[in-house]
Amino acid sequence: MIGRSVVRGRGRPRAPPQAVREPPLLPIHDKGEKMLKTWYLFLLCWLSLRLEANPGLKVRITQKGLDCGWRIGMELLKQAVLKETFPSWSGQESFSVVKVNYIISRLRINAVDFPETSASFISGTGIYLSVAQASATISADWRVHSWLLRDQGQITVSISGLFIAVIFKVSRDSTGHLSTLLHSCQLSIDSVKVKLSGGSSWIYSFPSGYLEKPIHTKLDKSLCLNIKNKIQMMDALLRKHKVLSQIDAFAQVDYSLVSSPEVFKSHINLDLKGTVYPAGNHTDPPFAPAPFALPNQGDSVIYLGVSNYFLKSASLAYYRAGAFNISISKELDSTFNLNDSLLRYFVSEIAQSYAAASAVLLRLMATSPPAVSLNADRCVLQITGCVEVVAVLPNSTTQYVFAGNLTASTRANLTISKQKLIISLLLKRFQFSLLHSSLGFPDQKSLVENFLSYALQRIVIPVINDKLGKGFPLLNLAHTSLTGSVIKINQGHLVICTDVHYQLEDEEDLHSHC
Repeated sequence: MIGRSVVRGRGRPRAPPQAVREPPLLPIHDKGEKMLKTWYLFLLCWLSLRLEANPGLKVRITQKGLDCGWRIGMELLKQAVLKETFPSWSGQESFSVVKVNYIISRLRINAVDFPETSASFISGTGIYLSVAQASATISADWRVHSWLLRDQGQITVSISGLFIAVIFKVSRDSTGHLSTLLHSCQLSIDSVKVKLSGGSSWIYSFPSGYLEKPIHTKLDKSLCLNIKNKIQMMDALLRKHKVLSQIDAFAQVDYSLVSSPEVFKSHINLDLKGTVYPAGNHTDPPFAPAPFALPNQGDSVIYLGVSNYFLKSASLAYYRAGAFNISISKELDSTFNLNDSLLRYFVSEIAQSYAAASAVLLRLMATSPPAVSLNADRCVLQITGCVEVVAVLPNSTTQYVFAGNLTASTRANLTISKQKLIISLLLKRFQFSLLHSSLGFPDQKSLVENFLSYALQRIVIPVINDKLGKGFPLLNLAHTSLTGSVIKINQGHLVICTDVHYQLEDEEDLHSHC
């Protein structure tokens, strides 16, 4: 049960009514104090706005997702318990008129079963987990000694009717990490049966109840404490988890929480900063994310909300890192080779200027970050830059063929692979204005546009798609891939509804599809 405390203060007596008077003029130091208070209130308002910043990414884990995670967690717990070692413990019990000292050592769990498990959200608090009717078989070595006897052997402990209920809180720490804290732990055990073996023949008449009691007491004291320690270990791992993830050599993305998780009866919401930065430069972009909401649905395991801010910050980050400055030349892969024979195909007059075969270098330089817009079922990326085509002459000198400004409008196709958002571009149209040309013939703009149309569709866009094909990481969950993902593009944001598949790399039998 989650309790709450109410703190009540005594009311202050009201002052008697007084006649209305004109306020006296404030001395200079009072005016300064009033100004200081005004600035202090302004600062508090500003800080509150900063603390309530809108997220760039939203993550919602539904009840279906919690059930899946708990099922995987129980399998992992079962494997961990079977491998875990436990410290020895000792005690003393009175047997008739004899006090017997005992030591239980080499304790190990041989079998464990969790037939009834459940997990649920507790609104405003965290997560409730329970295990009922659990059973376990434990073996250990025993030694007993007193002034009258000394012996040793083996012990088998059968535990049945084990019930554990745990509530832990989830919150955000000061560094934006997810934090967990044990709120309550309840434990009950129906039965503990002890069977002794080995040692002298007298041991078989030794009442097992004398050992059942201390074992039962030890379990009562240690299980919840062990759970508390495990949650503290999990919290420590979460605090060490990097909220700044490297995308590639150009950019990093910030996954820190901008507010504490919101826990509802049917789901939990995580609001992430979702800002993409140039690698090594964590200056926030000169724009802020707009608020957006996830759909009120629960059919999928996870709902991911990706705002236009996330894509816009990625565009700015890659622009600042120079990722959109592309040079294509003969030295690249044969698929992207260019030479003046290709230009002759579109501009036959070029032969008049370059009689000898010359390599051609194409440079595309973005002059502003590509503009990203999300509309109903459409994602459009507009690239603005300048393009240069340079001939590399046989004597290794270079000469401009032409240069101009270019604006290309592309349709972005979005797909999900594992935990990444993959973007591929399709050229829809472009505009070109010629700034400089060494070709001396009329109507050269239309001829150059023919060449650029070919170069953009066959060479430049594939090069960009190859870079974008590495994808933008959306989640950072170990051993997990997203499956059955559906992308819905809305005005200003997109929503990804997805299930997950979990599998440990070194254990083929431990996998689960949710």
